[in-house]
Amino acid sequence: MLTTLLVAALLSSAEAPAAVTNPKPDTEFAQAVYLADKAAAERGELSQIAVLGTSHLSSLPTDFDKSRLTPLLNRLATFAPDKILIEALSGAQCDFLRDYQFAYPDTAEQYCYDPTVARQVLKLSGAEASQQIARLLAIPTTNRPHSERRRLSALFMAAGNPVSAVVQWLRLPKTERISADGLTAELVAQLEKRSLQMNENVSIAAALAVQLGHEQVYPVDDHTGDAAIGQMDEKVFEQEIRQIWNNEWTKQRAALLEQQHKHFVENKEASVLEWYSSTNSVEEARRAVAGDFAAAAGAQVPGNTGRKYLAYWETRNMRMVANIRETIGAGSKVLAIVGSSHKAYYERYLGVSSDLSIVDIRPLLR
Repeated sequence: MLTTLLVAALLSSAEAPAAVTNPKPDTEFAQAVYLADKAAAERGELSQIAVLGTSHLSSLPTDFDKSRLTPLLNRLATFAPDKILIEALSGAQCDFLRDYQFAYPDTAEQYCYDPTVARQVLKLSGAEASQQIARLLAIPTTNRPHSERRRLSALFMAAGNPVSAVVQWLRLPKTERISADGLTAELVAQLEKRSLQMNENVSIAAALAVQLGHEQVYPVDDHTGDAAIGQMDEKVFEQEIRQIWNNEWTKQRAALLEQQHKHFVENKEASVLEWYSSTNSVEEARRAVAGDFAAAAGAQVPGNTGRKYLAYWETRNMRMVANIRETIGAGSKVLAIVGSSHKAYYERYLGVSSDLSIVDIRPLLR
């Protein structure tokens, strides 16, 4: 069996696309914004954001020992973010996707939590539940009553933010995790099941939020950008996207990620920090872009699938970053946890903000 260090060495030494200089420099008009960049820098105390790229942990075995993630959580805790952002859709966007199902068929069913039961129990709409959450959290406290945490759990479920409901649930002592204050036995069962799920939103983001004493996590994903793909013949699209992805960088990346995943699962001594160091390496980012989005950008196929796919991907990431910018507001220190393929796009688009500094996540993972 390969040692952890050997796997890390293989991944770091594997060939990756070479760096390129910017082939698309800012226009003179765009450079006018540098005045705002300069003014904010001179003022100081820019907001800070660190982006953690992650594999989707749902691929880990159901009996995976979550305690192996503790070193990662402890390192991320040293960054001390004010807010933790996750790759999930907000309840408000999910309501929109359901209302406009004709334009987004099956999107809500695939990506959204169903808040129907919680809304029926509380007799509240998503907007009304969100309003009550805002009112309760407007008064910060380190000793929130247990009854209020249970109420907040129910409200977050009604609002369509189940991961924040888990944060409130896990901040309760085990003896207080009971059916009361709006939580029915069915809702409690949902919370218990979700709190045990193996995915980065629960196993990392919610766990870290509890460790840091946060009240919630912030969903910033977006799927309204799916419409940017336009009209398409699904059969042609599927055929051409497979053709686009059939390239050396995609194959190399898939082999490396599979090797890394297998080693981490099979070797209980494997370091989660080394795993995440590799996932957040520049080489991984270049391979991800070269094999996927660059391949799509350069594709010349009859159905124009590459450009359609790129339109969707860029729109989605721009809107995700706009959601991040909204969440940061007038000043925050935030950690964004997202699938590793998004990391390069996050940092590119976040980099245009005048009032934001991108913190290199890599030193935290060593």
